[in-house]
Amino acid sequence: MFTDKANSIFKEVIEKYHVIDSVDQEFSNPYDSKSQAIEHLLYRKCWIDTVQWHYEDIIRDPQIDPVAALTLKRQIDASNQDRTDMVEYIDSYFLEQYKNVTPKNNATINTESPAWGVDRLSILALKVYHMHVETIRDGASEEHKATCQNKLNILLEQQVDLSTAIDTLLNDIKEGDKYMKVYKQMKMYNDDELNPVLRGEK
Repeated sequence: MFTDKANSIFKEVIEKYHVIDSVDQEFSNPYDSKSQAIEHLLYRKCWIDTVQWHYEDIIRDPQIDPVAALTLKRQIDASNQDRTDMVEYIDSYFLEQYKNVTPKNNATINTESPAWGVDRLSILALKVYHMHVETIRDGASEEHKATCQNKLNILLEQQVDLSTAIDTLLNDIKEGDKYMKVYKQMKMYNDDELNPVLRGEK
């Protein structure tokens, strides 16, 4: 199953990040971009998500310096763009994989493309990791640990369900029961011509 591979790589990424546990650490992708294309994309995608997860933690510090917060906000914006770019690269991989499949006459489209499902799966892997940390955190009360364990159980169930849904979607596309239709980015807020502030209008 595709998601077995994806979940394994996401776990690998998150554990690798937390060895140093710094948003400024150097990134290195162990998977070759040509011979291991999808593995390479999945690893990069989850690394972006993992760094951004910690950006979001840092920016919520009530004592953060306003200038530092603005700089970090720009980094989060750039990370969001990278994240969206990676989703499109992953969808391009799937489009190439299934380019010779002829959809059946009654084939239907899904509410989201496969890669946006993968995006959710990557974020879910981060939730699972960090919720697990809370179940064993030194200094946390037993009540807190029990509450977090209940939440972790739900997240793990959700991970199974989402993985199943993604694998089912990919199989349906392969069999022609579903078809892919990808809409490229049409973001307006970071476009010099579409955002009136960036365009200079008052």
